[in-house]
Amino acid sequence: MVTTTSSGSPQPRVPSPQDGTDGVVGLQKGQPATGRAHPPRLYTLDGLRFAAAVGVLLHHFTARWHTGWGEDPGERFPVLGHVSTYFALAPELFFVISGFVILWTAWGRSVPAVVASRLSRLYPSYWAALLMTSFLLLVIWPEGKRITIGEVLVNLTLMQSAFNVRHVDGVYWTLWTELRFYLLIVLLVAIGLTRRRIIWFCALWPLAAWAVDVAGWQYAQMFLISTYAPLFAGGMLLFLIFRDGHSTLLWSLVAGNVALSVHHIVPVQMRSLEANTIFAINPWLVGALVVGCFGLVVLLSLTRIARLKVQWFVGLGAITYPLYLIHEFWGWWIIAELAPHAPTYVTLAAAMAFSVVLALIIHHGVEKTVNTPVRRWLERVLSRRPAQGRQGSPPTSPAGTSPASRSANS
Repeated sequence: MVTTTSSGSPQPRVPSPQDGTDGVVGLQKGQPATGRAHPPRLYTLDGLRFAAAVGVLLHHFTARWHTGWGEDPGERFPVLGHVSTYFALAPELFFVISGFVILWTAWGRSVPAVVASRLSRLYPSYWAALLMTSFLLLVIWPEGKRITIGEVLVNLTLMQSAFNVRHVDGVYWTLWTELRFYLLIVLLVAIGLTRRRIIWFCALWPLAAWAVDVAGWQYAQMFLISTYAPLFAGGMLLFLIFRDGHSTLLWSLVAGNVALSVHHIVPVQMRSLEANTIFAINPWLVGALVVGCFGLVVLLSLTRIARLKVQWFVGLGAITYPLYLIHEFWGWWIIAELAPHAPTYVTLAAAMAFSVVLALIIHHGVEKTVNTPVRRWLERVLSRRPAQGRQGSPPTSPAGTSPASRSANS
């Protein structure tokens, strides 16, 4: 699940000549400027993220097995459910977008800035949604899922998968995947982001992840995000194309990551969909949709469509993350309460509308009030260096001259 700025899209840092750059976003000193013009923000990706989230809601409410309807959702929605079954690939689309967007937001920023940005964006909304869903399952609707206080406490860390503890809500698996990707991005930022390093990384990382998966090295699989590495890497490469222009090398690497993604995702999704829905799944269609995840990002970032400025896409993008976090069990609860008394599509609309309302509450009550102060505090703490000398007076050099009066390069 992609998490960008509170407005739902990345805000690139524009370096100045004093920063030791060439004044072009993301270019390190000594790199040639490509002169490629691109929009400073992609409203289209905001809209795409929200559309993907709506697809997830439809999949969970009309195709994936749950008890809310009193029968299998596929029996209640024989046509819509068959279509929405394939919306299960929305997380794969999120991962491609994330590779694109997170590299964009990280370029030209320090490690403390990147860490503070990602943690402040990821955790406050997650904690709010986790506590709300836990209250639902512990107090209001325990028959929805039997959870324990201990599981809730471990889930607060967002590292429950590492400890083999159940997710309170199954959708949290994507956040664990995103968190590991953020760690890799932070390591790259610490080393130094350059075009060449990103190209090498996106070429070798998915292959290494595949190798450790085949070898069965559990901890390496976890660190390298084995199944989903080519989705993130492909998105990162598409950002380089967006930033610097087309090249045969970049497109060749994108094609390789698309092929690896199809190889990894199709069997995983076939097993999941056959276990959780009543529909016959077409593996060729699943593979085409994996390719389509990349194709949609290409269409909305590298063509003229990318220049569309639909302002209300920003608002939709802003509530995508909380909507994804909160919808599943609260939506199923609404369905369970209304299905015996209301028409099917009225119940479905009510579940989706209620999910949007809860997402708006999290967005306005948490994200718009908490995220920025938390980010600033984290960045300040992470950037803090031990004070030198006595407070209020700088230490002096052996010759009695203050270091402040000496060259910064000495």
